[in-house]
This record gives sequence, structure tokens and C-alpha cells, in this order.
Amino acid sequence: MADPYHVLGVARSADEAEIKKAYRKLAKELHPDRNKDNPKASERFATVTAAYDFLTDKDKRARFDRGEIDGDGNPLNPFNFRSSGGSGPTGGGFSPGGAGFDVGGDADFGDIFEGLFGGRRGAGAGAGAGAGGFSSGFGRRPAAKGANTAYKLAVSFVEAATLSPQRIMLRDGKTIDLKLPAGLESGQQMRLSGKGEPGPGGAGDAIVTIDILPHRFFTREGDDVRLDLPISLAEAVLGASVRVPTVEGAVMLTIPKGSSSGKVLRLKGKGFHQKGGGRGDQLVTLMVDLPVADDALVEFVRTWPGRDQGNPRGRLDI
Repeated sequence: MADPYHVLGVARSADEAEIKKAYRKLAKELHPDRNKDNPKASERFATVTAAYDFLTDKDKRARFDRGEIDGDGNPLNPFNFRSSGGSGPTGGGFSPGGAGFDVGGDADFGDIFEGLFGGRRGAGAGAGAGAGGFSSGFGRRPAAKGANTAYKLAVSFVEAATLSPQRIMLRDGKTIDLKLPAGLESGQQMRLSGKGEPGPGGAGDAIVTIDILPHRFFTREGDDVRLDLPISLAEAVLGASVRVPTVEGAVMLTIPKGSSSGKVLRLKGKGFHQKGGGRGDQLVTLMVDLPVADDALVEFVRTWPGRDQGNPRGRLDI
């Protein structure tokens, strides 16, 4: 990617809002779902997305604007030396072949070559091979790998609990099936080796941040799943067998006779997968749902001999 500004069609002075607007327009036009028979559109979509990510990274954008890195994040001047504009021994600088080094009169050339070649100096000023006392063990620095790329993956509550494989599209337009790990938490990051930006030393990695979406009636407590289950007055008093939703599908649950609101029943192994193996449980809290009181029910309760037996608030010490 030569110039991310050119890729998005924005000026270098563009602010974040202008960059975002330009990206959204291009991404909508080039998205692979709208261009299934046009591989070039998918390639351009990946390039446009990479340019947007690049320019919304404040550090990368600033370094690109200063000419320190190219559009792929590779250093253009890895040693960050600048020419002072002088010439010769009295010009205040040293510029061999226009390479752009800034070296003052008191510079230690051993340190310069040490930084350039990744070597090390000899034990003393006169040690080593050669008049300058340099070690002959210079070595090349390894070529830089490409930049890592960041992704955010929204996973439904049920799929997170059951560890259903997730399909993710990479910026190059390719799709992969991602296997979720046991003990999955929202905000957890997964690293896909070699799926980042290409570089002279190999591709970087893709970093996927997981976002577990909330559910309309399930909640999570550690590795357990919680559910508030409404039951009728008749089911609470007489007991019943009722269908209950779980992350694995509906199951039958026995409601004991004489159950009160707040009673918790446990469904073993219906929770989240645990890191060390096994699974959490589903905890079902019974909630007695009273019907609209008709005359017969009101009359029954009013004349029921046991209506005043016991004090349900006795444990509150009031």
C-alpha cells in the first residue's frame, strides 16, 4: 500500500470524521458480499480496510506523515538519523552518499556502526580487529515482520457457551473458521499466527478480540448459566414437568410440589465449557406468576383456613 490517503481518496489534512466517511462509502461499494463474482473488488476492499486501520492509528499516521514508515508500516529510515544540511568537516554534519546521517563532531563512530550492523564493540578502545577497536562479529538484524491486524468478533451467548466455530473474514478477503477455546470470556483475545500484514520477515499476526453478546433471558455467573423461569400457581402448588430452554436446546424439568418463588433448581452440565474440562451448570430460579385474581380465587384465599399460617418474612427480623 503506497499511500493510504490516496487509497481512501482523502487529503493529508483530513480529520477522523472525513476518513471514516470515505471508508464507509468505499467499504459499502466494495464489500465481498456485494461483489461475489468480482475478486478484484474483494482485493480492493482489503486494501481500503487496511488503509482505514492505518490512518485511524494515530501513532502510525504521525510516523507516516513524518516519513518514518511507508504505507505498510515498514521503516523507511530505521535508524532515524537526519542530515544537518552541512558539508565537509566544518558543516556541522556528515552525509555519506546522501544517506541522511546526522553526526556531530564528537560522535563515536563505533556506536554508529554498532547500531547499523547489530554488532558489538571490543573489550577496550584498542581491542578487536582493525584500528578502530571494532569487533569483527557484526551480524545483521532480522528482517521486520509485518504489522499485526486487529479484529473484533461478536459471538452470541449460546454460541459462546457451546463453543460453536465462528467464521471470520480477514482483510485479504479470505475466510477462516475460528475454534473458540474453553473458558471463553468477553474481551479475551485470540492470536492467529501469520494472518496479519505481510512484511520482509514474514506476515504479522491477527489479534481477534471476542465480544460475547448478551442474551434476552440467559445470564452468566462464572461458568454457570442463570435463568428466571416463570411458573403458574397451579404448577407451584401441585408440582409439574415443564419445558425449559437451555443453551443446548429445551429439556424437561420437574417442578417439586409446593415450590415457592426464588427456589433454585440445577441442570447439570448445561453451562459454559471450563478451562480444565467439564462444564458449568444451568441454575433455574422459579418465579411464581400469579394469575389475574378472579372471584373464585379471591373467595378461596379469603376463606382458606391456612392463609395466615407462618410468617414468610420471619427471617428478616422485622
